[in-house]
Amino acid sequence: MPTHSETRALPYTAQQMYDLVADVASYPEFLPWTAAARIKSQEIVDDHEVMEADLVISFKVFRERFTSRVELWPATHKIDTEYLDGPFKYMRSNWHFEDVPQGGCKVFFFVDFEFRNIVLQKIIGVVFNEAMQRVVKAFEKRAQALYGPQM
Repeated sequence: MPTHSETRALPYTAQQMYDLVADVASYPEFLPWTAAARIKSQEIVDDHEVMEADLVISFKVFRERFTSRVELWPATHKIDTEYLDGPFKYMRSNWHFEDVPQGGCKVFFFVDFEFRNIVLQKIIGVVFNEAMQRVVKAFEKRAQALYGPQM
């Protein structure tokens, strides 16, 4: 079903971008279509943190809550998300942040999902790539707001 992959070079450190994306509770402040976020649980498991979080997505007449498991890998600046419950058949996303020698970092983002509701799937299918680009751009704008313009 729909997948989106994007790589961007940003003037922030890998740690800054990792921290920003790992702050799931703040998503409603800046992420399009995110009406609410709630961290249900957090625990340290060996070398990473596992979080369960609810997000409420609101788009036109649709308002859906879904639960995901978010695995935070601080040593490698990776974040993996797996869908647990809600309107999707499945959903997976990955973020990876790498510092680059000349300054700043590369951001790698991947998402793959399918809605259970065929109407919602058809609606999002029409604007999917544009919507995912808006999501990544929202994180970039949030970095600018938190860390200031760089370079």
